[in-house]
Amino acid sequence: MYRVMRNPKYDFIGQSYATSYPNLHKYPATMIPQIGIEIFKELGIKKGKLLDPYCGSGSSFTVGLDRGLNEMQGFDINPLAVLISRTKFTKVNLEKVKLLKQRLRNAVYEFVKKEESLKLLELPKFYNIDFWFSKQVLQNLSVLKHFIDKIKEKDIKRLFLVPLSESVRECSYTRNHEFKLYRIKSEEILNFNPDVFGVYFDKLNKTIGIYESYYFPKLTDAKIQIDYSKFPKCENYFDIILTSPPYGDSKTTVAYGQFSMFSNEILGIKYARQIDHLLMGGKLVKEKYNNGLIVDYIDKIAKQSIKRSLEVSSFYYDLESSIKDVARSVRKGGKSIYVVGNRRVKDVQLPTDQFIAEKFEQNGFKHILTYERLLGNKAMPSKNSPSNKVGVRKGTMTQEYIVVCEKVKD
Repeated sequence: MYRVMRNPKYDFIGQSYATSYPNLHKYPATMIPQIGIEIFKELGIKKGKLLDPYCGSGSSFTVGLDRGLNEMQGFDINPLAVLISRTKFTKVNLEKVKLLKQRLRNAVYEFVKKEESLKLLELPKFYNIDFWFSKQVLQNLSVLKHFIDKIKEKDIKRLFLVPLSESVRECSYTRNHEFKLYRIKSEEILNFNPDVFGVYFDKLNKTIGIYESYYFPKLTDAKIQIDYSKFPKCENYFDIILTSPPYGDSKTTVAYGQFSMFSNEILGIKYARQIDHLLMGGKLVKEKYNNGLIVDYIDKIAKQSIKRSLEVSSFYYDLESSIKDVARSVRKGGKSIYVVGNRRVKDVQLPTDQFIAEKFEQNGFKHILTYERLLGNKAMPSKNSPSNKVGVRKGTMTQEYIVVCEKVKD
């Protein structure tokens, strides 16, 4: 087993993402940038090309900008994640943004004064939509989308789409404090009549304000490329990997796809309901994972449930494959920094931190250190049912691990 050192310096008690860099959009299980900034300082990282193969809403790029890196690249399967990241890390003309904001407001309120105009709009259509949205909400969201779509500059348009995405969820019948989709109670629906335009323009003002205050000043000449895809294979290019990969399959761990589904559908993403299946562990395998230290833990799960052991195996097969591609892309002397949690399945704690160190060592790296930190500032479920027995619930992860490896072989 690889040595793990408890390091309270990385707990950041009382701090959140917003302590240093408020996010433009809520997103599940986001790594706080303070972790990356501190580990970069400790390792003396001040330059180089950075990769985040599962970039989410872009914490790694916040770290890179803070530390003065000038070339960064990220990938994510979830279009909403890429939208948020691209919005934060693309420099736009703020004067034009503010002018378009006023024009948008005027156009929307003039449009809704005419009832015949509303009849011409085509409402979004996707499965079970009436279960999650009132017709009035859908109509008003459609008005906003209609006018946002008229913005020609793609980079500026994103600043208007991000608050639309947040408004979609807030104005739906979903419980907003959950990442998975749960409908509010029937009696709450009777009194639920959100001011869609009010919600949107309030969020738009906040989005522009955060972008202008926290991100825009740091967007100088850094090259940041963010794409909708899995990380493609490349050789010996990057100097630093900084990432926080999923802790397990999206379906049973953090429901990225469910959280993003309505936003992605309103934004026109045709595969919005397939995202959880596209992420790591999304496709079930037929054989248990059978290589290395994780095997004994999967076998313990298999004694209770073969199905769950195959679901867990699927995730580790995908994670191993991803690490192999990532490792190949790093130059000799480069470092990988993975921030990860060890989930519990069937009351078995899975040592994903050890798995990551082992797989990097099998791909030309040497394990440098693993720090354990308290997990007190990441939005995740506080309890789950690892045994799947009714009423039997336990706390989920309370620690997180910072795994650092260095490439020693080409």
